[in-house]
Amino acid sequence: MRQPTRRRRRKRNEVGDQRDRWMITYADLITLLLIFFVIMYAMSRLDTEKYKIVTHSLQATFQSGDSLLEMGSGLTGSADTQKHKNPPPAKTGAKDSEAPMSERELAFRKQEEELADFMKVIKQYVRDNQLDNDIFISDEPQGIAITLSDRFLFDPGYAELKTGAEPVLGKLASLFKDLDATVSIEGHTDNVPAGPWYKDNWELSGARAMSVLRYFLDVSKLSPDSFQYAGYADTRPAGDNATSQGRQKNRRVEITVLRQLRQ
Repeated sequence: MRQPTRRRRRKRNEVGDQRDRWMITYADLITLLLIFFVIMYAMSRLDTEKYKIVTHSLQATFQSGDSLLEMGSGLTGSADTQKHKNPPPAKTGAKDSEAPMSERELAFRKQEEELADFMKVIKQYVRDNQLDNDIFISDEPQGIAITLSDRFLFDPGYAELKTGAEPVLGKLASLFKDLDATVSIEGHTDNVPAGPWYKDNWELSGARAMSVLRYFLDVSKLSPDSFQYAGYADTRPAGDNATSQGRQKNRRVEITVLRQLRQ
């Protein structure tokens, strides 16, 4: 009866040993990882003395080496020209190393300078005449935008220009004369239906944009090739049409000096 009991005990011990064998593999893996990181750390440490020796050697080699061209002055251009075949390269300024700009690039750069000057002048004009509540100027991606409130441009429901609008439009016309750019004129309204004189807000907004355009063409005698106009009714609101302040903000004419070259 004792022999079977001993056999069962042996089997139990063998099963326990087999279950714990994974720990040996795991321990070996951890040891190898530790060794790996130690080696990586050792390789990452820089010997400064050796680094200085290598860099000095490379510098001496490049400075003393002849270029591929005759009468060169070394690969770095700093070698003694009396001991080398080639003379030192001609010194050029930073501007000479830049690629020359095309005519179109030069034209765009000139236009940007003109737009910057234009914006500065019109902003000063608005400040000097205390028109900050009626004229708003901003530099947009498409160009310099000048937003004119309808309060000093038109009477409610009309598209005929008020007399008080002429000084502002005359100032803009004098500045447009010197610009090589296209000017876009856009009329906008609120969502209140147009009066009895116009079919709808589309007609009213277009008529107001046309009145401004006519001033530039007929009064200021500017070239029609420089302008384009459109009416957008209430489709592009700048404020909330649910409030009186928002509707006032929406009734406007936007004049934009476009960032594009005229063909």
